[in-house]
Amino acid sequence: MTGFPQGSGRHEGRRSAVACALIGAAVMAAVDEIVFHQVLGWHHFYDRSTPAVGLLSDGLLHTAELLALVAGFFLYADLRRRRALSADHAWAGFLVGVGGFQLFDGVVDHKLLRVHQIRYGVDLTPYDWAWNAFGAVVFLAGCGLAVRARRRAQRGGRR
Repeated sequence: MTGFPQGSGRHEGRRSAVACALIGAAVMAAVDEIVFHQVLGWHHFYDRSTPAVGLLSDGLLHTAELLALVAGFFLYADLRRRRALSADHAWAGFLVGVGGFQLFDGVVDHKLLRVHQIRYGVDLTPYDWAWNAFGAVVFLAGCGLAVRARRRAQRGGRR
């Protein structure tokens, strides 16, 4: 997200962050689905029923992920077209989206709702720690970039 035109248009930090957070969450959902659901076969999105229901739930997750990706890229393209994209806010939003999806999945889906676990038949502790630690680090990095982007924008050094 570097090298974008820096026209005289007003940069829209919040919209840049939201568009790229949507893209980030969709990308992380795609990675989760492709790697853990399909390639490794460790789980489905919903594992508390039959394998057919699990496969259906994966298809619904895939549909939601694709819709989010398309919507995010339409918002992103509009910002680029109007030369209103704030690259700093966009990167912050992307990382918040990636980490936010990961944390939501690890905490809400895995532990609170128990719709699935990362893996079955093994000690989940190292998997849970790695899953949630990755999400937290990426989410916090995105939050840090968001603070920096806001400060830059307030000083007039919008990027």
